[in-house]
Amino acid sequence: MNRPVWWVGVLVLANLIYFTWTQGGLAVFGAVPAAFAEHEPQRLTRQIRPDALRIRPDTAAEPAPAPALPAAPPSPAEATPVDAEAR
Repeated sequence: MNRPVWWVGVLVLANLIYFTWTQGGLAVFGAVPAAFAEHEPQRLTRQIRPDALRIRPDTAAEPAPAPALPAAPPSPAEATPVDAEAR
């Protein structure tokens, strides 16, 4: 069998196993990802002053600054040859 084809098959199989594990399909075998575990209740007990956390309402954003005025065209005395051709 060709080596690249063999490696592709191994990688596809590994991806299928990983997908099955992340979706909880291997839970019957005891392989459960952390998301399906106990939801880490120890983190709730280790919180320091959770009552001090306040969620503030959204405030209105400051208005956008006014757009800048366009630059004035150069006077004929200041015009370069390129500016003169553009007119």
